[in-house]
Amino acid sequence: MDRRMFLMSSLAAAADLPVVRLAIIGAGNRGTGLLRVALRAPAVEIAAVCDLSEEAASRAAGMAAAASGKRPRVFSGSESAWRGVLELELDAVLIATPWHWHAPMAAEAMRAGKYTGVEVPIALTYEECWMLLETWEKTGAPCMMMENWSFRRDNLAVLNMIRRGLLGRMVHCHCAHSHDCVDHWFFDREGRMRWGGEFLARRNADQYPTHSLGPVLSWLDINCGDAFDTLSSHATASLGINEYFRRRFGPDHPYARQEWKQGDIVTSVVQTKMGKTIVINYDMQLPRPYDNRWMVQGTRGLYDEARSSVYIVDRSPKYHEWEPFAPYQEEFEHPWWKAMRQPQPGADPIAGGHGGTDDLEVRLFLDAARWKKPTPLDLYDSLTMSAVIAASEESIAKGGAPVAFPDFTRGRWRARKPYFGLDSQTGG
Repeated sequence: MDRRMFLMSSLAAAADLPVVRLAIIGAGNRGTGLLRVALRAPAVEIAAVCDLSEEAASRAAGMAAAASGKRPRVFSGSESAWRGVLELELDAVLIATPWHWHAPMAAEAMRAGKYTGVEVPIALTYEECWMLLETWEKTGAPCMMMENWSFRRDNLAVLNMIRRGLLGRMVHCHCAHSHDCVDHWFFDREGRMRWGGEFLARRNADQYPTHSLGPVLSWLDINCGDAFDTLSSHATASLGINEYFRRRFGPDHPYARQEWKQGDIVTSVVQTKMGKTIVINYDMQLPRPYDNRWMVQGTRGLYDEARSSVYIVDRSPKYHEWEPFAPYQEEFEHPWWKAMRQPQPGADPIAGGHGGTDDLEVRLFLDAARWKKPTPLDLYDSLTMSAVIAASEESIAKGGAPVAFPDFTRGRWRARKPYFGLDSQTGG
């Protein structure tokens, strides 16, 4: 059963499907969002919810009970409560805790034999990446990072265009996570530090590379015929956080005077084994609108997400002028999104979740667990995206010197074929 059939099955009537017993570990903002998405999916039983906060765990259990009529088991009150979740008979676990818990929880979930979905990033250090890989190699338990931007409608259409040869041979990509997160993610509106802010005081790295790289790995066939070779990174001075607190709370606020290790903007350049380049920007501490700035360029043309435009040799009507991307979106719509936009009779409609992207990602993950098939995004790619954190930190500390990038495939990238988003209707 290919992945289009997975999605079609998840859009079918719930009574026709085996039930997936799912647990949610982490019931904060992101965990609650994933819970809402899972509750919209057919044939899913929320068997357990877990959070350090008893209030958050109870609230999540109430949401599940209101939607399904069955209250899940609740685990809370201690930092080890999550271990009890893994003792249950479950098909799958979604982990949406603070970053430093992702790798240890994922490893234990794999050891318990569960299908494991982990929020981004899946790991913070080289050591955590290798530990997860070795755990997977020993257990065989499927594990993926829930990088939702890999599943965006526009990004999957671009992937189809690349696989149809419209852009020629791929050469270069630019990507970014440009999102002012100071006043809601790193700190709250009252100026109190949230858990994410702690990383800004002790690390200088691209702290959040996976949204940038989500679609890029499949566009450039990374780990499937090519691989990261070296990475070099430079960071600006850290000025934005102090300026924000002076502007909002006055010069005497302690965070207006604190020294922050994290530079405001980090620019990384990846050289691949086969001669491609990727520029990655971290930009999360200065005032700005949200932007990903994807641009992918090949020997016959390019796609620019910021312009929502393409230029393709012998196809674009005007020589060396942009044309709108919208018609290409329709022509090269990925079958996953075709199925979502035209659900089967009796299926639940898909709504919300980053415009349906979260719904698609979670349903594909749940279908993998339902049918005991590979996850839609594999662990090699999950680790590659996350290892940019450690590699950029290492390079910045060395004055921007290129550092060797770890090969989590152990050389298998040379023979591996592209796997992500394949479907008989795409020609991929």
